[in-house]
Amino acid sequence: MQLSDLIIDDRHHARFKVHRSAFVSDDILALEREHVFGKCWLYLGHTSELKKPGDFISRRVGGRPLLYTRDRENKLHALYNTCPHRGALVCRERAGNRRAFTCGYHAWTFDEKGRFIGMPGREALPPDATEDCKLDLVPVERMEEFKGFVFVCYDQSAMSLRDYLAGAAEYLEYVADQGRDGMEIVTGTQDYCVGANWKLLQENSADGYHGVPTHSTYFDYIRSRDNSTFSNMNSKGWVKNLGNGHAVSESIGLLPWGRPYARWAPGWGEEARHEVEALNKEIMERLGPERGNVVANGDRNLLIFPNLVVNDVMATTVRTFYPVRPDHMEVSAWCIAPAGESETSRDRRLRNFVEFLGPAGFATPDDVEMLELCQRGYANAASAPYNDLSRGMLSNAPTKTDELQMRTFWRRWHQLVSDNPALELTGP
Repeated sequence: MQLSDLIIDDRHHARFKVHRSAFVSDDILALEREHVFGKCWLYLGHTSELKKPGDFISRRVGGRPLLYTRDRENKLHALYNTCPHRGALVCRERAGNRRAFTCGYHAWTFDEKGRFIGMPGREALPPDATEDCKLDLVPVERMEEFKGFVFVCYDQSAMSLRDYLAGAAEYLEYVADQGRDGMEIVTGTQDYCVGANWKLLQENSADGYHGVPTHSTYFDYIRSRDNSTFSNMNSKGWVKNLGNGHAVSESIGLLPWGRPYARWAPGWGEEARHEVEALNKEIMERLGPERGNVVANGDRNLLIFPNLVVNDVMATTVRTFYPVRPDHMEVSAWCIAPAGESETSRDRRLRNFVEFLGPAGFATPDDVEMLELCQRGYANAASAPYNDLSRGMLSNAPTKTDELQMRTFWRRWHQLVSDNPALELTGP
């Protein structure tokens, strides 16, 4: 199989297909590690996760263990969590607050900026051993922040983060605008594994076509709880190509089952109506009616290539996923919320967070089952070799049940893994 044959992008006949070897091949995963995760901007964390000098988080990003720290001058750092001596992790804790990190193997010690502090038997090294940062922890090649979202890139020559985000930047600004006093990651992480290729979750995260058949139990529950009679839920709204492989699926006030930040829903009860309406009013006054309506009443699934999803439909969820093997991925998700919101608002938000997208919620177990069934089905790839993602190619206004967002991802993916910048990224 030639790399050029992995994608069939026939615009004349409105056919788009992905060869299933892209989901099962070790060779393709190796190309992804080099050309996708090794070249693209990847989400590291949020500025709010490190509130005080000395705060740190250790986190794997693109398969590489990193240290994310805030120093005593309040500057953020991204460091490779690897001792320059023998390569052991210098930090084994997931998070905390420290003035120094000591490698457990030979007790080499480093400060929160990654600078070498000392070691047992320092006299055994030449006097100039610490010059030119030779013994410091290695900083990640690039780290940049946008509206509180911190990204790293392992390619020193990559474009700036702002240019990379392209049209996705506007949607991250909508998230940031929800909080009058800024946004913060709520303490706690949802970590789980899925026995399927990582790209399947990227596809699924903004796939409106699967909603009604896959999540029928949830919609039955909502109809019963809210005494609703809504139908055709997932055709409402639209999708956009945001450039550089990013896409969004969105609507404004159309989804009766959505739970945006400041739009009241029957499931919250009448006791919540006054507070939610007050939140809506504050946003409208602060941002103006046009932008305020998008921020307060909008439903969005934002896909930032290659593997960041910001789901702004149920409660605002930030989710990443990385491959371990072609048929196995690790998923992490966080809830992001306005800083200083009331206890009642935070309680509603967290309930929505776990109710639908939590690992034991209504949606995630359904999605995991379907993705793993897809992965099992790819055992037949020799005889049934292609996935079809052609829905909406004939439409000038694709909806959430069309597949423009998937084609947007796959065109950028194909461009990178085949190392062919001439491949066209726009189109139906």
